[in-house]
Amino acid sequence: MGKLHDRLEEIGYTGHPLEVYLVRILFLLFAEDTTIFNKQQFQEYLEQRTAEDGSDLAAKLQELFQVLNTAKEYRFKNLDEQLADFPYVNGKLFEEILPTASFDTKMRQALLNCCYIDWSKISPAIFGSMFQSVMNPKERRNLGAHYTSETNILKLIKPLFLDDLWKEFESVKDNKNKLPEFHKKLSTIKFLDPACGCGNFLVITYRELRLLEFEVLKALNKSGQTFLDISQILWINVDQFSGIEYEEFPARIAEVAMWLIDHQMNMLVSSEFGQYFVRLPLKKSANIVHGNALQIDWESLVSKNELSYIIGNPPFIGKQVQKPEQKADMEKIFAGVTGGGTLDYVTAWYVKAAQYIQDTKIKVAFVSTNSIAQGEQVGIIWGLLFHTYKIKIHFAHRTFKWGNEAKGNAAVHVVIIGFANYDTNDKSVFEYEDIKGEAHEIKVKNINPYLVEGKDMFITTRTKPLCNVPEIIKGSETTDDGHFMLTLEEVNELKAKHPESSKFIRPFIGGGDFINGNVRYCLWLKDAPLNEIRHIPFIQERIERVKNFRLASTKARTRHWANFPTLFSEDRQPSTRYLMFPKVSSERRTYIPFAYVEPEFIINNTASFIPDASLYLFGILESKMHMAWMSYVCGRMKSDFIYSNKIVYNNYPWPENVSEKQTKAVEKAVEGVLSARKEFPSYSLADLYDPLTMPPVLVKAHQELDKAVDLCYRPLPFNNAAKRIEFLFELYEKYTADLFTREKVKKTVKQK
Repeated sequence: MGKLHDRLEEIGYTGHPLEVYLVRILFLLFAEDTTIFNKQQFQEYLEQRTAEDGSDLAAKLQELFQVLNTAKEYRFKNLDEQLADFPYVNGKLFEEILPTASFDTKMRQALLNCCYIDWSKISPAIFGSMFQSVMNPKERRNLGAHYTSETNILKLIKPLFLDDLWKEFESVKDNKNKLPEFHKKLSTIKFLDPACGCGNFLVITYRELRLLEFEVLKALNKSGQTFLDISQILWINVDQFSGIEYEEFPARIAEVAMWLIDHQMNMLVSSEFGQYFVRLPLKKSANIVHGNALQIDWESLVSKNELSYIIGNPPFIGKQVQKPEQKADMEKIFAGVTGGGTLDYVTAWYVKAAQYIQDTKIKVAFVSTNSIAQGEQVGIIWGLLFHTYKIKIHFAHRTFKWGNEAKGNAAVHVVIIGFANYDTNDKSVFEYEDIKGEAHEIKVKNINPYLVEGKDMFITTRTKPLCNVPEIIKGSETTDDGHFMLTLEEVNELKAKHPESSKFIRPFIGGGDFINGNVRYCLWLKDAPLNEIRHIPFIQERIERVKNFRLASTKARTRHWANFPTLFSEDRQPSTRYLMFPKVSSERRTYIPFAYVEPEFIINNTASFIPDASLYLFGILESKMHMAWMSYVCGRMKSDFIYSNKIVYNNYPWPENVSEKQTKAVEKAVEGVLSARKEFPSYSLADLYDPLTMPPVLVKAHQELDKAVDLCYRPLPFNNAAKRIEFLFELYEKYTADLFTREKVKKTVKQK
């Protein structure tokens, strides 16, 4: 099919006509293998009624399209016998008159090769992705990399509604009065996917609803006798489903895919009850609209008084890669919302849904990048949803890997969040020990925006630490286009030619270097005597390059620093030993490895530091308590942790009223950790903190540190990270409440 697409495109048959043409052909291929048509009816028509050179194939297909769109009573009386045998399809699939294509021998054979495939074996879960891949050669090479798997769709629809429907069925299946009422209820449930793509969510949801209806029918017909007319007992239909899709081709595919899954389910019922049933001509269809879901009024598709559920997988597009038209959508949705411009595109669907479901019992569930429940975005989007639209989270899947094992499949780490405009006592969090593994369900009283049990609260950026601790300082910035940087070869060559240059060369360290044990070098010319560096041509040349780079900048501040080409643009280098924090660390690690670094190492802006940090401070930050806090509130790069001073460190609730004995216990445990590290001088921190190979002596040292830190918070141990974070959120709430009270008192005093 891909080859046929490419050849048609090569001859100039492109755009909308090509998309519709291929959708029709794919429907025909499926129809002849699934009893919508007679077996091999389309294949035999091609073999027996078209020339081998393909010269008349386009005309014959046009004639077939017209026949399929014409009711039998309106067809020509002298129509070719093979054409006349094709059923009337309707459904507007063959209604549009397309430009006539052109075929040759190879193209005809490519189409016949498609006929030789058994299309009945294709899972409905990949209809959309398969069709989409035909239109895109890059996606065709990686079929499956972009489709939503059945497993992941079920993660959303089961807790949203499906589990409850099955429970209800089990409770009424033996009740002759209530079972028909339940069947009627199934036929009134309506769904909307406002980012439906090729319809994967709609297709699987429809299939699951029909499978439930199938069990209802079997329960109603326990005697085993067949129904007189199957069509009268199938109450669920595709017109209960609506969708919005930005691209036209996927929208049309979604519509066709719904017909195909409907037919598959009809065949299942036919086999059970002994009657052959094909829903032809097509009279009803899913209401799939081609357009921008953020600009369309959703009530124009389905009234919110009739809708039951909103589902889907809206696009994941970070602020840095949003197109101008997408930024315009965000500005419209988040008009007047402080920080709205920093949000992921997917958040606009949350707001649009929240607006739509006001004063209704509609439940919503979306797949989203996990950034929506982490870091700075939480306070912005969930503050709006909770306070303005009174949203409550009903269930949530915490971070897991979305997609499948297709070669080249990009790792996307997501969450699923189910919510509504009303509260419920039945809330669940689905936790993953391994983001690639299976979830286990935890029943909870409330789910906060970080998708853990606890009161609704938002950790927003804070410029100063919440508690009385030293501030974290960001590393220095060079703004040099790399001209201060030196390779090891350059260092050796420079020292060989100019031994006096050694005092101007310093090791240069960032977050990645720090963790992986790499060493880079830089020119450090702060306070360097000009009469010395002027006699070293290599250094003079580098200074000149830095100056020229800064002068060429469009930023006035950078051009200003061209006046000081020997200096870093932002020099924050400490003069004493400092505790270093990498900005990014793998989520695989139990602990982010912090470490003391000597001042001769120049720290760059991919890391932060605290000068002269105490052992006690080191111990609290390197503990499981702090790691639990960090893992829940920090931002992420994919699933890796981004350690932020304004979100993580400045908001961290340190233990209160710590005794001298407790402090010394933490300090002693830290010394144990540092001592354990020293036993492996050739190992990098990445080696030491790999969860699979972490040395037992280091594991034990950290366990002792964790115990000592836990005791600073409370006498009882914490069983897991969830218990730690629940405790820390409560402590944070206490600290911020006290802070609010103190600030209120200050304002009152000032007013007096």
